[in-house]
Amino acid sequence: MTGDLKADSSYTAFGLRAEVQPLEPGLHVVATPIGNLGDISFRALATLAAADAIIAEDTRVTRTLLAHYGITTPMVAYHEHNAKAVRPQLLARLAEGGKLALVSDAGTPLVSDPGFKLVAEAVEAGIKVVAVPGASAVLTALVVAGLPSDRFFFEGFLPHKSAARRARAAELSTIPGTLIFFEGPKRLAAALADLADILGDRPAVIARELTKKFEQVRRGTLRSLALELAGEPPPKGEIAVLVAPPDPDRQLAGADEIDMRLRTALASLSVKDAAAKVAAETGHKRREIYGRAIEIAGAARGSCMEGASLEQDDDA
Repeated sequence: MTGDLKADSSYTAFGLRAEVQPLEPGLHVVATPIGNLGDISFRALATLAAADAIIAEDTRVTRTLLAHYGITTPMVAYHEHNAKAVRPQLLARLAEGGKLALVSDAGTPLVSDPGFKLVAEAVEAGIKVVAVPGASAVLTALVVAGLPSDRFFFEGFLPHKSAARRARAAELSTIPGTLIFFEGPKRLAAALADLADILGDRPAVIARELTKKFEQVRRGTLRSLALELAGEPPPKGEIAVLVAPPDPDRQLAGADEIDMRLRTALASLSVKDAAAKVAAETGHKRREIYGRAIEIAGAARGSCMEGASLEQDDDA
């Protein structure tokens, strides 16, 4: 492959056709809009127009963007179902001096999409990787949420099943920053309820269809939002959930209060989930609460076994 300018290396913006400069060889990771097609940089347009090919998660989605800006660069489909077979071909093309642009369906590539392995193997092979920054659903949601933004943790999608979701929430419960999740419409209400049980009823925000016509930002607490959504049809579109960090000024609960909370939680939750819930509510470290939860649960089981033994003796 050569570095000569392609005959069709151009794009159209504001009614004007712009010719672009040749692109240096390598893998160019290009952020694209998360909804509003106007949220793309001139550099990104120039990169997409000058590339030998565009690696797209879903070519149908990317085709809409390219058509809007009059870009005719060919596309290569690269997604979780064909990545294992296609990745070696892309790496070989890059090793020969190819100029490829990697995009996701929306936003910055590698965030909840299959681009990571391609970039990692390109770096390992000594191929130049260039970032072309732009829109990000994570940062867009964070700046409109009104929650602390000095520290945040992006989790991506939580597990689909409740038990696994609650277990993961327990692991995240003491992170001293705003938590950011992606979630599907049908699981949203249940996920919020699980988070409320494990993290406590923290302030939370649901950001939906950001930058699009029907953009919506709902604020409340995890519990209030879960109850609201449980009584509504599942919302449509792309959804981000943001949860406030633990309150750093909360007074640590005493031993008696912890025991009381643990006994209440253990009536409906596993030891692990009960410990996470009480730790989030009281500000104590989860490993400390977990040890006490084991003791209380063990004592309760012992009492039950003793009661059953007494009943058997009475029958005899």
